[in-house]
Amino acid sequence: MRTALLIFCICTLFSCDSTEPPQPTPPIGDLATQVKAETQRAWAAYKQYAWGRDVLLPISKGAENWYEEPLYISPIDAYSTLKVMGLDEEAAEIETYIIDSVSFDKDISVKVFEVNIRVLGGLLAMYQYSENEQVLQKAIDFADRILPAFDSPTGVPYYSVNLKTGAVDGKVVNVAEAGTYLLEMGVLSHFSKNPIYYEKAKRATKAIYDRRSSLDLIGQDIDVETGEWTKTTSHICAGIDSYYEYLYKGWLLFGDPELKAIWDTSIVAVHTYLPEMKDSLLWYGRVDMYTGKHVSSVVTLYDAFFPAVLALSGDMVRAEKMQATWNWLWNRYGLEPMAYDYATGKPTYPVYDLNPEIIESAYYLYHFTKDPKYKAMGEKYFADILKYCKTEIAFSAVENVETMEQRDYMATFFFAETMKYFYLLFREDDGFHFDDYIFTTEAHPFKKELLANFNYQAQ
Repeated sequence: MRTALLIFCICTLFSCDSTEPPQPTPPIGDLATQVKAETQRAWAAYKQYAWGRDVLLPISKGAENWYEEPLYISPIDAYSTLKVMGLDEEAAEIETYIIDSVSFDKDISVKVFEVNIRVLGGLLAMYQYSENEQVLQKAIDFADRILPAFDSPTGVPYYSVNLKTGAVDGKVVNVAEAGTYLLEMGVLSHFSKNPIYYEKAKRATKAIYDRRSSLDLIGQDIDVETGEWTKTTSHICAGIDSYYEYLYKGWLLFGDPELKAIWDTSIVAVHTYLPEMKDSLLWYGRVDMYTGKHVSSVVTLYDAFFPAVLALSGDMVRAEKMQATWNWLWNRYGLEPMAYDYATGKPTYPVYDLNPEIIESAYYLYHFTKDPKYKAMGEKYFADILKYCKTEIAFSAVENVETMEQRDYMATFFFAETMKYFYLLFREDDGFHFDDYIFTTEAHPFKKELLANFNYQAQ
């Protein structure tokens, strides 16, 4: 996730105390079946109270859109999870709706990063499963509408683009917003046989890497027109996270050796300057990109994606140490705070938004090690979410992990990522084989064999 939202931005969502008491935690049994049942329950609530809108409000039983008009983000994001769980009827309903009732010809400005990982990624996963050419045409149409954002002097995309007019806005973006496009756009280039999408995504990624410091570190925020760094803090937290994720996964999915070379250089710098031990726990803090000096000990729960990527790259020692750190933080509160200062031992932003990253890493580590402690971690995370986040109809975010006050919002990634990773962690040999897929930062799985003949050299 990763779905890296703007760092420390306090969302403008309305807080609301749940009128329903937290539901009792069921006994541990067939957890995959329980996850599937809870997904069906939440999905039924979305259909009843929010169909055609972007998100469900799980306490007030309402709905809201991200923009002036809906982009149907929840169903598009949910589709691949429903397919993984074998909920083919529900998935088919989404596919029909997208083909028959959805148009992206909307006079609205959208955040390029967020709609790429959710809408474009979700549509491509839908096409992969359905092989429906009408779905692919929807994906091409949507991608073509966000493509003008990449027409900056540097090739780094503007923050937002109007889906109808192509007008762009926002010349300062963070690195996650700048460089999290390789997977979705590469897959689209392969499916559409049009190299332009991967070309644009790779140019943006290289524009970030080419502006690294002499220490091989990158900053956080960049001006897309001048290429100047406007914030020189380097880290793996929200705001940079998925840039690193896509370097390695892009290499695995497409076999582009230039991505591997960028990863190899970048990850050495990350491991050299960012790690810091505190009370026997391994943290990756924030440093100045030019000096390597530590400037902040505030981390975000999005950082919990990193053990998964490290495990995928074969670095099991660091992966397991970092997972132990995040597991400690989860257990300290019962859920993870959005931002936490490991030097002071206090949350700096105590919200929990139903995030999946720690669950994702538990799934990866269980796959690679088969150590039952990682499945046990998942059992604890699932029990705590049931205890603190379950509402009468679905699941809610938590306003403060120290009080467990609920927030009337259920992020789309709860369907796309959180429940998918729980299900895959608990489900034994159901025909979905980890090694056959690469997951995007929004957990949309793409089969490696479908991309085996990807021609990166055309770019």
